[in-house]
Amino acid sequence: MAIVDSWTSARAARQVLSLAHKLLSERGQANSLGLAHDLIGRMGALPADAWPAVFDKLAADFNPEPAAVLRAAQAYADAPGTETLGQLTEVSEPPRQELFRRLNRAPGGTGTLVRMRRRLLEGLSSHPDWRMVDADLLHLLSSWFNPGFLEMRQVDWHSPAHLLEQIIHHEAVHAIDGWDDLRRRLLPDRRLFAFFHPQLPNEPLIFVEIALLPDMPDAIAPLIGKRSEAMPPNSFKTAVFYSISNCEPGLRGVSLGNFLIKRVAEHLRRELPRLKLFCTLSPIPGFARWLQALRTADDAAPGRAPPTPSALPSRLADLPGLKPAQRSRAAEALERLKHHSPTELASPAALDDEALQADLRRLAAVYLIGQTPLPGGDPVARFHLDNGARLERLNPGGDRSAKGLKQSHGMMVNYLYDLDRIEEHHEAFTQGEIATARAVGGLL
Repeated sequence: MAIVDSWTSARAARQVLSLAHKLLSERGQANSLGLAHDLIGRMGALPADAWPAVFDKLAADFNPEPAAVLRAAQAYADAPGTETLGQLTEVSEPPRQELFRRLNRAPGGTGTLVRMRRRLLEGLSSHPDWRMVDADLLHLLSSWFNPGFLEMRQVDWHSPAHLLEQIIHHEAVHAIDGWDDLRRRLLPDRRLFAFFHPQLPNEPLIFVEIALLPDMPDAIAPLIGKRSEAMPPNSFKTAVFYSISNCEPGLRGVSLGNFLIKRVAEHLRRELPRLKLFCTLSPIPGFARWLQALRTADDAAPGRAPPTPSALPSRLADLPGLKPAQRSRAAEALERLKHHSPTELASPAALDDEALQADLRRLAAVYLIGQTPLPGGDPVARFHLDNGARLERLNPGGDRSAKGLKQSHGMMVNYLYDLDRIEEHHEAFTQGEIATARAVGGLL
């Protein structure tokens, strides 16, 4: 039976590739759309175990012809100009990009390509040759999912049930525990906005959840408690972005979240002129892992490579930007933490130890300020700081859930979005500088 299934999958892959070549060679637009429609149908029915053969061929057989690229490059070098540059551009573009464009023109093509990239990403780590296929898909999807093409919609309790079900399913930061939980997150003191694409009108691409509060919060439990009391509208002074979730893995690497937050902030400022503050209450998902790697590395013998992933720091000394006194205080805090096992640090009891929390707070500041600009920096921190936010406040015990204790020893952070200084902060981050409030910088 397995032999028959393998033969069927191989045959299906060959049919898809044959249609792909035929679609690329077709010159008539009407015939091209018909072929694209047929190819989309076959791709939708392709068995999971047939996709690797398709990706292998897309990587190997749909590349530019080296000799043609060399001739065109030499022609441009000999006579730079519009015509020779155009010829070079034409022959150097991988044919699979044109294949993807032709598929995208047919009904259902956009969704097919997004799902195709989702499958490709699942096997990318074990098939490095597929990276060129991924690069082409990412290049095109980044253009097709340009924020100018996207529609921002508010999702509320009266939205279609299938959409609300997707929100429950895709919430990635603070899980939604059923319909009662979702209803609380959609009451008048809460907002939820999502981006949609015209070709995928019923599929949210990314969504953000907002709490409208009097002040900047320091803990997540009151924000997501199903039985928490709704705040009166006259108390809305602060908009808190407390969760942002991507719904489509096939769009990984396509910038969506940064534009969504900015567009939502502008929308809320118009809707609720009394709002004075736009901030987040964010997790620090990489902190505990970084801290454990640092503890392990610090115990390694001098000159010996520590047993940590290459993306993480080897020692506090490897973090640029820390002054000697700051590095010394961080090292002392790290030394004191060695008296506690990782299990103790992630236990609820640790939240009541003020001295321990002070050390964790200092090291969290070191992590967010010193590590964020480097490889292995916290992904949430990189997202918000690169988006123009300011590192505003650290909150020990902000997330007392099992997940929060495990990934950040309960620590949470507020990032402040000063809408008049977003570009300034973004530009500073691109230069390796982190906009930091005095209260956080003083922890170093």
